[in-house]
Amino acid sequence: QVQLVESGGGLVQAGGSLRLSCAASGSIFSINDMGWYRQAPGNKRELVATITSSGRTNYADSVKGRFTISRDNAKNTVYLQMNSLKPEDTAVYYCNANIVISPIVRIPRDYWGQGTQVTVSS
Repeated sequence: QVQLVESGGGLVQAGGSLRLSCAASGSIFSINDMGWYRQAPGNKRELVATITSSGRTNYADSVKGRFTISRDNAKNTVYLQMNSLKPEDTAVYYCNANIVISPIVRIPRDYWGQGTQVTVSS
């Protein structure tokens, strides 16, 4: 079993900052890409940022220059530092990880966290 547990969401005023964390645990052989997605009410889930195992990052245009994704491979943890937050950043943020659980049958699978609410007030 693999679990992704997120933390760090909350309520913040516009212009403020939050840091999200997501730790993967369980029967893990290796982790490929990790990332953050978000879903606002009435909207589809959208990509926020991703990071490869070697540290290459990718960001949605709407968060470039404001958000920073990072990871600690030793801790199987991915972070999202969110600065200069805007009301339109309000959403449930989901952690995603592409994980291989078996060293013999090395088929990766996507796992998701339960989501953490981020609310930015104007």
